[in-house]
Amino acid sequence: MKRTDYIKWDEYFMGVALLAAKRSKDPNTQVGACIVSTDNIILSTGYNGFPSGCSDDEYPWCREGEDTKYSYVVHAELNAILNAGGRSLKGSKIYVALFPCNECAKAIIQSGISEVIYLSDKYADTPGTIASKRMLCSAGVKLRQLDTDIEKICLEFKC
Repeated sequence: MKRTDYIKWDEYFMGVALLAAKRSKDPNTQVGACIVSTDNIILSTGYNGFPSGCSDDEYPWCREGEDTKYSYVVHAELNAILNAGGRSLKGSKIYVALFPCNECAKAIIQSGISEVIYLSDKYADTPGTIASKRMLCSAGVKLRQLDTDIEKICLEFKC
């Protein structure tokens, strides 16, 4: 008999996005993204952090004050799009832990991604998220909050 307790594709790809988020050095918010083709092949991943060549020891991680992380950090979605290396993302799906901001929504639309699957929408009432949803819907990008009964996936490095 084959196993019946395996995870679904959506859970698998969201798990990859959550694992990518573990690479973020942001002390407050860790977000990951995973872009997947129509035939369930991972095209790219990304997480929030500073651009390549910009040392995370030399730039600010603070959220308030004159010089904050917001001027420098590349969001997970944009990083995943850029990490695809120019490969076509037309018709693909992006899995993200947090609903995309308005700037990432623009990149999602322009790259041809057709569906956004997200876990959290904790900033739903902010102007940026409202604008993001408006643009994504206008462009015909499908939005779907992941519905799963899974609370956690445990990875073991030593078997």
